[in-house]
Amino acid sequence: MIDIKIARNNPETIVNALKRRRMPATVVEQLAELDIERRKLIVQSDELKQLKNAVSKEIGRLKAKGEAAEEQSLRMRGVGEEIKALEESLSFTETKIHELLMTIPNILQENVPDGESEKDNVEIRRVGDFPKTDFTPLPHWELAEKLGIIDFERGVKLSGTRFYVLKGAGARLQRALIAWMLDLHISRHGYTEVYLPFMVKEECMFAAGQLPKFRDNLYHDAEEDFWFVPTAEVPVTNLHRDEIIDGSLLPLNYVAYTPCFRREKMSAGKDVRGIKRGHQFDKVEMFKFVHPSTSNQELESLVFHAEEVCRLLGIPHRVIQLSSADVGFSSSLSFDIEMWAQGCGEWLEVSSCSNCTDFQARRAQIRFRETPKSKPEFVHTLNGSGLALPRVMIAVMENYQQKDGSIVIPEVLRPFAGGMEKIG
Repeated sequence: MIDIKIARNNPETIVNALKRRRMPATVVEQLAELDIERRKLIVQSDELKQLKNAVSKEIGRLKAKGEAAEEQSLRMRGVGEEIKALEESLSFTETKIHELLMTIPNILQENVPDGESEKDNVEIRRVGDFPKTDFTPLPHWELAEKLGIIDFERGVKLSGTRFYVLKGAGARLQRALIAWMLDLHISRHGYTEVYLPFMVKEECMFAAGQLPKFRDNLYHDAEEDFWFVPTAEVPVTNLHRDEIIDGSLLPLNYVAYTPCFRREKMSAGKDVRGIKRGHQFDKVEMFKFVHPSTSNQELESLVFHAEEVCRLLGIPHRVIQLSSADVGFSSSLSFDIEMWAQGCGEWLEVSSCSNCTDFQARRAQIRFRETPKSKPEFVHTLNGSGLALPRVMIAVMENYQQKDGSIVIPEVLRPFAGGMEKIG
C-alpha cells in the first residue's frame, strides 16, 4: 500500500506512476475528494467535542450552585448524537480511502523502462550456450510420455485439465530439484528455511498484495475462510506482520517450499501441451526483509541466487528487466530469469525477482528500529522464485535428453536423486 501522504501532498507522483503502468488515474481524484471530506469531518467532530466539554463544565458549575441544568443536559445529549453521526461518517470515509489505496499498485522506480506491454521488456544478459545435438529434440510432453514419467491422462481423470501425475523417476526428479534448491539457498546463500501453512487467512492475502487485485485468480474455501497460497511469498510476508524488528537483525532471509494454487486464465490454444501451465505447481521461494537503504543491492543478490541455480544445472538462461507495463502490482522493480528449453524451442520464466520497497510492509505493518530509541520505520520486502517448478523440470528434461530418448540427470542433482544418473 502506498503512503497516504503521497496522495495528499504529491498526487502527481501517483498519476505519473499509473500512467507508466498504462492504468487509469481517476482513483487519485477520488482519493483527494475523500481526503478533503475526511478532514472536514474531523474538524466538525473536534469542534463539537470542544462544545460538549464546555457544556459539561457549565452543567457541573450549575449543579455545584444548586441550580437547574436541564436545558444544558438536553443540549449536551444533542451534541453527543451529532458527534456519533459524524464519527460514523468519518469511519465510512476512512474505509473508502483504505479500499481505494488498496487498489493502487506500488510506485515504479525511475530506472524501470517504459513500455506498452511485455514486448517492451529488456534483455539484460544471456548466459550459457544452447545445447548442440545431432538429433531433433523432443518436447517434454512426448519425451516424458515415452519414458513413462508423466501421466497426463490420469491427471485429467483425477482433477481435470491442467493437472498431471508424475511417476517413478519423474516424481523423484522433481523431489530432487526441490531438495537441492533448498539446500543450495540454505548452505551457500545463507537463507533460513521455513515450512509454512499452505492455506492462510484473508488478511494475509491483503498484506501481501494479492487481494483485492487478484481475487479471481485465487482459490478460496468459503466455509473456513481459508485461502490457498498462490505462492510462498504470501505466508512469508506475514511471518512478521504487526511486528517491530530489531534493526540489527536485518536482513532476514527466508526460503520455503510450497505447492502453489492459481486459477490460470489461459487463452484457448495457448500452452495446452505439457506441464508449463497448471492450477497447481511447486515452487521454492526466496524472501528478504531488509533495510530500506540496501533494498536494491539485496535485489541484485536475489537475482544472483536465482541465476546460480541455472548455472549449476548447466542450463542456458537470460535475465530480463520488466517494463513499466509488466511489473507486478506490489513491485517497484523486477527482473525475470528465463531458462532455455530446447524441445519446446522457447524461453521459460522460472523466476521473477522483485523489490516491493515498503509496499507490503505498510499493508502488513512490519517495521524496524535502527536503535532501541529510534522511531519505527517500515522495512523493505523482496521476493524471488528460487526456482519455480515444473518449468525447471521441463528445462532439465529437454536440455539433457539424449539421442536414444533417455534423460541424463545433472550431476548436482544425483546425490538428491538416490544416485540416479539417467532416466531411460
